[in-house]
Amino acid sequence: MPATKTLSPNLSAFLDTIAVSEIGRELLDVSDDGYNVLVGSTPAEPLLFHDYSKHPRIRNVAMNSDAAGRYQFMGRYWEPYRKQLALPDFGPKSQDLWALQLIRECKAWDLIANGHFSEAVWNCRSRWASFPAAGYGQHENKLDVLQTAYTDAGGIVTMA
Repeated sequence: MPATKTLSPNLSAFLDTIAVSEIGRELLDVSDDGYNVLVGSTPAEPLLFHDYSKHPRIRNVAMNSDAAGRYQFMGRYWEPYRKQLALPDFGPKSQDLWALQLIRECKAWDLIANGHFSEAVWNCRSRWASFPAAGYGQHENKLDVLQTAYTDAGGIVTMA
C-alpha cells in the first residue's frame, strides 16, 4: 500500500479493514490488491479496470453504482476529491489518500490511532456501506468480522 508506508500500524490496518469489508479478502487476492476492482465483482468473476488515470465511472446497471477501487469510491465524488487533495490519478496512492481524507472527515483519525476500533467504524459508517449500521440497504459486515480483519492486519484495539 503506497500511501500507508508512513502511517501508524492502526491506520494502515484500518485501511486494510475497509478493503476487506468493501470487497473481501478473496477479491483482494485476484486483483491489484483491490485497487482496480469494479462494483459487482466476485472472486470467481472479477470485474477489473486497467486505466488508473481517472475514476473509471463504469456503471453496474444491476447495482445502480459505479463504485470502484479498493475502497469502492463513487464516481460522482472523484472530481471534487481529486481537486481538494491534488490527486494526480486514481492509482493506489491516490485511493489511499482519499480514504484517509474520509477518515479525517468522519473524525475517526484519533480514534483509530488510539485503538478505539468500534467507535472509528461507527464514525465511518456513513462513508462505507459495508460497515455495520451504514443504512444503505446493502450487505453490512458485523463488527467482530471487521475487528478480526483489523487485528489480522496488525491493528491494536484498546479497551476503554
